[in-house]
Amino acid sequence: MASSLLAPVVILFFLSLSAKICVHATEYTVGDGDGWDTGTNYLLWSQNHNFTVGDVLVFNYVRVLHNVYQVTEETFRSCNWSSGVLNMYNNGSDRVTLAEPTSFWFICAVEGHCQGGMRMGVRVAASSGGAAAPAPEEPSHDAGNGVGRAVVRWWWVVSWSTLLMVWGLQAM
Repeated sequence: MASSLLAPVVILFFLSLSAKICVHATEYTVGDGDGWDTGTNYLLWSQNHNFTVGDVLVFNYVRVLHNVYQVTEETFRSCNWSSGVLNMYNNGSDRVTLAEPTSFWFICAVEGHCQGGMRMGVRVAASSGGAAAPAPEEPSHDAGNGVGRAVVRWWWVVSWSTLLMVWGLQAM
């Protein structure tokens, strides 16, 4: 009898480990519903999130009106993109994976947009186990867009469904 319960427990254990791995990455749409555009306060937006390694920033914008440059802190602060550009994005739906625990700096390099506030800095923590260190002038708070929590809920449904299915087959 004990061995008949062992298989579902082992399956549930490994599925739970998979769920733990998946929950770490969260996808954030920069500016939420407003996207990457003029008129959005990205300092306030970034204050509502803790960013950790593996998270993804999604920049949605009209590509003929805007772009996204990943830049150095100096370029971010000066809005002078003649140097210090690390990556350029311009497809209108850009995905940037925050791959290391460091500060990331972004601007729109369309004339006047960076100076008008279309820029953002985020500091990325090594893991979600600890609180993210705030970027300069940007204290962060624990909040997410729910994608990570949805993944956990989905994995729990799959885990329990599998457990019940295996258990039911063994009971026959």
